[in-house]
Amino acid sequence: MSRRGQETDSGAESLSSDEKEVAAGGTEGEGSAEEHPAGEDSSENSSSSSLEEESDAEELDGRRSDEEQEEKESLACCNESGVKCLPPCEHCRNENDQKEEVTPRMLSGGQYVVQLDAEGTYQCSLTGLIFEVTGAVKITYSLLSWSKYANLVEKPWIVGGPLFDVRCDSTPALTSIQFPHSLCLGDHGAGMAFKVLHVKGEGAAIEPSADYSASHVKWLVSSLSPVGPLIQSQEPVQYHGAVILYKVVDEHPSLSFRVYVATNNDSFIKDISRAVKHSNKKFIKIDKPPVCQKLLQKGKRYRLICEPEAEITPEEIEFVDGSLLKLKSYIEVYLEKPDDFTLSLVELESDATVWKARLRESDWIHYDQNKNEQKRSTVSNVKKRKPALSILEEDELCSKKQKTGNTADGIETKILTDQQLMMIAKLFGRQWREIAIECLQMEMKDIEQIQAMEEEVNMQKFLVLSKWRDREQGNGTAEALYRSLREKASHEILQALQGFSARC
Repeated sequence: MSRRGQETDSGAESLSSDEKEVAAGGTEGEGSAEEHPAGEDSSENSSSSSLEEESDAEELDGRRSDEEQEEKESLACCNESGVKCLPPCEHCRNENDQKEEVTPRMLSGGQYVVQLDAEGTYQCSLTGLIFEVTGAVKITYSLLSWSKYANLVEKPWIVGGPLFDVRCDSTPALTSIQFPHSLCLGDHGAGMAFKVLHVKGEGAAIEPSADYSASHVKWLVSSLSPVGPLIQSQEPVQYHGAVILYKVVDEHPSLSFRVYVATNNDSFIKDISRAVKHSNKKFIKIDKPPVCQKLLQKGKRYRLICEPEAEITPEEIEFVDGSLLKLKSYIEVYLEKPDDFTLSLVELESDATVWKARLRESDWIHYDQNKNEQKRSTVSNVKKRKPALSILEEDELCSKKQKTGNTADGIETKILTDQQLMMIAKLFGRQWREIAIECLQMEMKDIEQIQAMEEEVNMQKFLVLSKWRDREQGNGTAEALYRSLREKASHEILQALQGFSARC
């Protein structure tokens, strides 16, 4: 992975100077991420903020072009699990290190766990973390917010990527961890220094990195606790960026959106998600390719443009990495009429388009918003999550779900399992909401409730399919789902359902 050799210094460097460690005072308890419009205060010193009309034929061609480009970007930016992945950057060097990809199990509280059975180098398909182990080992890890440890990161060091809490049942067997970073090194890697913030109890130290590449920072494991990459640069830092969209859900016919411009840093993006969930308004995430096609640079100014024209506040922002800030800046977009529109993020200095997306009514709504034909359920009507079941209860529930459903001519058919529904969910494309409404007779209010409770797209699809299965009761079989979807679903979905039926 090497972009350069081992760091010349050794041992842990203090955040402030020499051998002193910085106290973490006031960092106990995870602080909830908050947000505010970027126009309220975009200065770096603030603790609460840092950040077509032609002929009909031409317009149709433009829309087709937008759709094709979005599809390409979507394929390049998301992996099978719906987690964002960076497409190859024209400035970054491609590296082909041999490592085995592993998909972790998801535990409660946002934890991941992988069981590695032999010596080797393994990369997590969801987080990008790379583990080098000398033998069988079980690793548990979770994504943390940098804002909780903001007072531990002192200049000239800045955040380089996501922060993780890593645990292992055999620490000596875990020799190194490679953390993904959100920077574009280009040809300027020589002017950068990478290190790692290692939080220890109520203090923290900066420890040397063993190596770094175009995408990762390698750290030799000394002990396990919250760890994340830091960077020091003599030149302006350029970031791989992401634009995240949320729409306000209410009964007004007008449209209101929040647009977050962020580094492609999972900790930053998780903070945004948490801020939206804790807002006094209700939001749904708009599923558009988030990755910026041009690099973002600290200090440069950017303008968000809407066609047709909309109210945008603020119209311009100065980009800063807001990872350490508790309040996450955003741009507010307001449109009087619920119509299709295009958003573009443009760099003012060069007038280059950094990111662009076409938003259509089908992206957020499937009924006449002006007539308010469907009233949204209040928060009190949203189903509460069921309490966690014991292992015995889960086994009993699983057994019940596996029981046979309807019988025909003496042939028993099995109810679709959770695992089978998740396989089908992952095969659905961008039109899954339309298919759910048209083919499965789902109500839009039910889909919106699911989207409000669960952000991960594949889980949203799974929960919709699960709701269909529960409604069908004994007829929630692969054959029944095949009959419902055969007019609209893809060949892959129908083929999978036929395979499930054949096993019964």
